[in-house]
Amino acid sequence: MTSPTTVPSFEAFMQPIIDRLKAHGRSLTNAEMLEDIAAHMGLTDEQMSLRHGKWNQLVVEQRLGFARSWLKLGGAVTNSQRGVWTLTPLGAAMTPQEVAAIPKKVQRDYARKAKQGASDSPPLELMEDEHLEGDWKDRLMALLLALEPAAFERLCQRLLREFGFIKVEVTGKSGDGGIDGTGVLRVNLLSFHVLFQCKRYSGSVGAGAVRDFRGAMVGRTDKGLIITTGTFTADARREATRDGAPAIDLVDGDALCDLLKDRRLGVTVEMVEQVTVDEDAFAAF
Repeated sequence: MTSPTTVPSFEAFMQPIIDRLKAHGRSLTNAEMLEDIAAHMGLTDEQMSLRHGKWNQLVVEQRLGFARSWLKLGGAVTNSQRGVWTLTPLGAAMTPQEVAAIPKKVQRDYARKAKQGASDSPPLELMEDEHLEGDWKDRLMALLLALEPAAFERLCQRLLREFGFIKVEVTGKSGDGGIDGTGVLRVNLLSFHVLFQCKRYSGSVGAGAVRDFRGAMVGRTDKGLIITTGTFTADARREATRDGAPAIDLVDGDALCDLLKDRRLGVTVEMVEQVTVDEDAFAAF
């Protein structure tokens, strides 16, 4: 198996994150950033599918997450609860040398504050957005990969129902072009017949799988959905939206975890109330 060292270090992702945010209007989602930066850096499918660690986490996603966390600690980027990352004015003005120096600068600032008694947590523990997200997603992914194929299909069936699909059936047929089930999505006055495929897979789904699935759809429906615990290669994503062909929606492992969290399927979310007094607000009275 290829060593994780064949994937660039997290430092190597920092400047590309800044550059690609600038190229896309200063904001990107997690999924958009992963796909765009992988193409920008010329990462191979082998590098993109490489996993390691207790929870079998994708190495590229892990290191990209570390890079975002350091940039956030350095004030170069910020993120919303929906996983949208935005370049700050400070980050937009940074030189490559300043970006590269962020980890050491943050560590120096922490050490100085620790001596003054103003900080009692190391910088890495402050990256709670990335680390908490990575932790629960890694654990969830490990459980999904351990499911039997039939159990994973039933989970996807339940998930589709939770998102408004009706008449969701798992076919369980072999030799059906990769079609695992069917469903109907009702949107206002319109109904769409959808064929879906569930791939409990730890690697990358390529363009060939998308083409085969589309071929199985011909004459049956124009709506298709592929759900996987893995990732999709850049070629697969291009094939899914190729001009002149029925578009196929793709849900990768990261998005699947978010959907399960949204519908609280196997995921419990605890909301902690935090109250902050805004002293400046009282100046107006």
